[in-house]
Amino acid sequence: MVAEINGAKVPAIIVFGDSSVDAGNNNYIPTIAMSNFEPYGRDFNGGHPTGRFCNGKIATDFISEAFGLKGAIPAYLDPAYSISDSATGVSFASAGTGYDYATSDVLNVIPLWKELEYYNDYQQKLRAYVGEKKANKILTEALYLMSLGTNDFLENYYIFPTRRSQFSVREYQDFLLGLGENFIRELHGLGVRKLSLTGLPPMGCLPLERATNILGLNECQDEYNNVALGFNRKLEDLVAKLNKDLPGMRMVSAPAYEILYQIITRPSLFGFEVTVEACCSTGTFEMSYLCSQYNPFTCSDANKCLLGCFSSYGKNKQNHLRSSHSFSFI
Repeated sequence: MVAEINGAKVPAIIVFGDSSVDAGNNNYIPTIAMSNFEPYGRDFNGGHPTGRFCNGKIATDFISEAFGLKGAIPAYLDPAYSISDSATGVSFASAGTGYDYATSDVLNVIPLWKELEYYNDYQQKLRAYVGEKKANKILTEALYLMSLGTNDFLENYYIFPTRRSQFSVREYQDFLLGLGENFIRELHGLGVRKLSLTGLPPMGCLPLERATNILGLNECQDEYNNVALGFNRKLEDLVAKLNKDLPGMRMVSAPAYEILYQIITRPSLFGFEVTVEACCSTGTFEMSYLCSQYNPFTCSDANKCLLGCFSSYGKNKQNHLRSSHSFSFI
């Protein structure tokens, strides 16, 4: 499979989204949604935290490596990297963001419109670096990855009353997908032609959601999982529509739900022992600074835990499995 992918001749991997694909942009903005400290990154190259919400690499790093590109995609805002480093791949993603601009306000992170603005800046820098003709070729033939949406529901819709007073769940799904469609149309206008759009994971199986499901004996919350499944079905319809509407667009929906749900329900088949709790502190809600190397409950071997160092789906081994599952859809 990897050999076939390497033959695809993708010159760059360009990433938009949330913590699932943030390579460290949040290190350089004023937010508490950060992971530039241990135990994050302890299994990364050199054992240093990079701002990835993971003990090691994230899925986009593995995808880049599989295409024969660099083994770690740099964050756009990281001053340690220049355009020479990001010419073959860059991430504009920001942990805590969503399709809904109001979601990014919750933790003061980078909204999706700002990620697009950074991409515009990146295009200009790339053209200055390699020339107009070569830059246009790179930008057109690059593989673009988008992964977001969970925060819109779990950090916004189900937490604050504003969106719930405006939309039913189904209406909010449509609202988010409308924002996503506008974003993709703008990308297409900027020359994007190859796009993989990741759907929602089984968000009702996250540790916090399970911990608060007391009446359900701390099992996965079916309501949230059903919302994810409904959103993903609509996302697939949107992908089909835009492939017809946008000339030259080759767009796929990369499912995250199925592989993660299989791991959760049949963990031993994938080499995991713990799928209910995260890998640090109480194991229920260990976001950013709540996850610490000094906490006595932080696990010693993240490879045994599906959720690594964070109470979301961000873990080196799981990311490797997830990226491998995505290959057949790219």
